[in-house]
Amino acid sequence: MLLLSREDISKVFTMRDAIEANKLAFQLLVDGKCNAPLRTNIQAPVHDGCFLFMPAYVEEMAAASLKIVNVFPHNIDQGLPALPAQVMLIDGTTGVVQSLMDGSYVTQIRTGAASGAAFDVLAKKECKVGALIGTGGQGAAQLEAMLEARKLEEVRICGLHYERTKAFTEQMGKEMAHYGVKLIPAASSDEAIEDADLIITATPAEKPVFDGKKIKKGATVSCIGSYQHHMQEMDPAILRRASKIYFDSEEAVLSEAGDILIPLEDGTITKEDFTGDLGKVIKGELTGRENDDEIIVFKSVGVATQDLVAAREIYDKAVKAGIGTVWNS
Repeated sequence: MLLLSREDISKVFTMRDAIEANKLAFQLLVDGKCNAPLRTNIQAPVHDGCFLFMPAYVEEMAAASLKIVNVFPHNIDQGLPALPAQVMLIDGTTGVVQSLMDGSYVTQIRTGAASGAAFDVLAKKECKVGALIGTGGQGAAQLEAMLEARKLEEVRICGLHYERTKAFTEQMGKEMAHYGVKLIPAASSDEAIEDADLIITATPAEKPVFDGKKIKKGATVSCIGSYQHHMQEMDPAILRRASKIYFDSEEAVLSEAGDILIPLEDGTITKEDFTGDLGKVIKGELTGRENDDEIIVFKSVGVATQDLVAAREIYDKAVKAGIGTVWNS
């Protein structure tokens, strides 16, 4: 079995690799080629956390995977990752575990890449300003995905605590200097989203974190933080203004995401307002953006197919490069 750390993975798997892997995963999903049951969610309410178990199997890839990802938002106060996780890659012909890899990093990069894939496919070609709301465990990868998808002049970053936001922005400025973008800490979400072409929200919020009436025409909005029914980081007003609403998986979103479930239940929107899954746009079976004035919303909760495709590509690249530690039980 090959053990792969965050450092090992980062040597062989880039954000661009992750974006392309996500595009493949979303196509496999809509083609029905991945057996990926809805994730098992075990609550740990005393810690405001939960344990998530996400299996997947693709016969034509001869591969299966299991990701264990635990969401404990208060870990950040202890200097621990808010999303500790592991991913197992399993040989689909023998059932033997081929690799155990840092699931926190796989989760970060593949979840960031979901926004990147959405922006690649749905955003205007010319975008100048980005906004990132949320500086926790997903912040860095979401920011990198945005910068990989479009050449931006500036990104405004807003977090729950302004001092932490400034520190995060300064650190990202160093790590992502090669993108040549100006990163600005914002004191409020209103300041962050003003005139933004690309907007990402990555928070565990239970109330909307931006004013949907202030999103400009032509913007593409990716909301990835709401993964339970009581969570709602997206302002429902943006759903009424949106020309199109896409998902990573409509089935998965409708099983758990308050961003969509709450507006459905109160009548703000109906299922007739949905456009469909991103995989169908990638395959050319569904219309994407039709003009530069459309407001487009992408809602993602994450599916195990993303983990499987990413893990398989990471493993293949690591083996080819001789990266990782071999462990024999």
